[in-house]
Amino acid sequence: MLEAIFSEELFLYGYLLVYLLVLGLVCFYGLHRYQLVHLYYKYRRNTPRIRACFLHRPRITVQLPMFNESAVARRLIDATCRIEYPRDLLQIQVLDDSTDETVNIVAQAVSYWREQGFDIQHRHRKDRRGYKAGALAEGLKTATGEFVMIFDADFIPPTDILSRTIDYFTDHRVGMVQARWEHLNRDQSLLTRTQAVLLDGHFVIEHAARNRSGRFMSFNGTAGMWRRACIDDAGGWQHDTLTEDLDLSYRAQIKGWKFVYLPDLTSPAELPPDMECFKQQQYRWAKGGAQTCRKLLPTILCSRLPKRIKLEAFFHLTSCTVYLYMVLLTLMLYPVVYLKVHVFAEGWLRYVFDFSVLLMATFSASMFYIASQRELFRSWADSLKYIPFLMALGLGISLNNARAVLAGFFGEPGEFVRTEKFGVGCSGSRWKDKAAALRRADRKIKLQPFFELAIGLYLLTCLFLCCGTLRVSIGVPFLCLFMVGYLYVSLTTWFGHRLGGLAEDLQGADLVSVPRIESAVMAAPIRPDHGPSVPVAPAPVIPPGSEFSKDQSVNQK
Repeated sequence: MLEAIFSEELFLYGYLLVYLLVLGLVCFYGLHRYQLVHLYYKYRRNTPRIRACFLHRPRITVQLPMFNESAVARRLIDATCRIEYPRDLLQIQVLDDSTDETVNIVAQAVSYWREQGFDIQHRHRKDRRGYKAGALAEGLKTATGEFVMIFDADFIPPTDILSRTIDYFTDHRVGMVQARWEHLNRDQSLLTRTQAVLLDGHFVIEHAARNRSGRFMSFNGTAGMWRRACIDDAGGWQHDTLTEDLDLSYRAQIKGWKFVYLPDLTSPAELPPDMECFKQQQYRWAKGGAQTCRKLLPTILCSRLPKRIKLEAFFHLTSCTVYLYMVLLTLMLYPVVYLKVHVFAEGWLRYVFDFSVLLMATFSASMFYIASQRELFRSWADSLKYIPFLMALGLGISLNNARAVLAGFFGEPGEFVRTEKFGVGCSGSRWKDKAAALRRADRKIKLQPFFELAIGLYLLTCLFLCCGTLRVSIGVPFLCLFMVGYLYVSLTTWFGHRLGGLAEDLQGADLVSVPRIESAVMAAPIRPDHGPSVPVAPAPVIPPGSEFSKDQSVNQK
């Protein structure tokens, strides 16, 4: 009898110990968010500055990779051809892997702009070998530019983006300049608002903290300009991961190239308004992050890089593993709530434990995203109401992303599944109709939403049990966040074209702001010879290809 009791207690304490270990890992990454916020505020004034300008503008190639982007292809090409830069120094490559009507749309657009005098190419591949990385590498074979700008299909590049980035390359050490993403449909629905806050945290806090403190940052796959020599020196575009941008970024910085991040230079793009598309995008990013971690982290840790760079690279490349820990916590949550009532029956120790977890894990995430909204908007307090749902959404996609992480660490490279673009904001665009049509066309039965729904119902049951037995603690709000996240993600995966736009329908949103942004770009006049659109600050002029002293280069104070 005593042996049975002892064995049961041993199991219970062992179970609790495993839970505490997993929770400790989550808190470990939560503490890292505090570190990023600290670095941001410490180095926020360490802004990059242009210390010299090109005497003669260098030649630039703009690459537009796309695959079956009929809703947005023409918009991107038109906006790119209205970029203000000397026409004889600008080459545009439409790297088209499409298998649908996009091919004809692109061909017509390219033909039109070629007649206007632009050096624009339509490079259509009949196979997707290497996916986006393969298309970019193929385009470089005929690229004539010393510098290469890249835009994904859903972006609308501002007319002055080349003029505002090119002079940072007068520092021969700079290999890449990244602009910040802005969002065409930020206010379309609850889902897009939440995504916008998530991405704002990445671009406003993470990127600035890493770049300005001298740590490694990543190119985001679009809205960035590369020095062609940097791409070649780092080994070129490689397609053994699904995040070719992250992969090349680290390989280039390991080689000693410097990156520049410009948070004040923005390029608007479309956020996925549909849950299934959002999950596909998250899956690709999580899997690609795990693949890049597996590929490059050992090299980084064994290199002679400074310890601060190694430590930040470790957190950056392994951050995707948090989704694995979150799934484990989800499944272990209620038994642990029950155990804590008995193990910490005296009371105060249980609340100290719960409050510590709240401070390290939950509050760190809240502070991270609140800081980004405060830096972006004067009326940042309005974004506070989205923080709880942001956390719930992050928990709700944990199963989706945990599968991706496991596939990234242990599986094959896999197919690059593009994120569906709906052309939201375009005249006559009806994204919900298109989302519904995509679901009708995809008749494959997907089991993941069933598991997400089952987990959500399990957590709902746990919540009732906790409240019904009066075993209520600070941990109960965690249960609510987990439950709301899983139920929302599962239900909107099935009914996303209805529920995903619920906020839009209730508020009568007409996406008024989106056509205004787009029309401003499209209405830009076509000049015979595009020149710089913004005045250049006084600086010494220098010919392209010159070597520069440290006091003439980009100043990272």
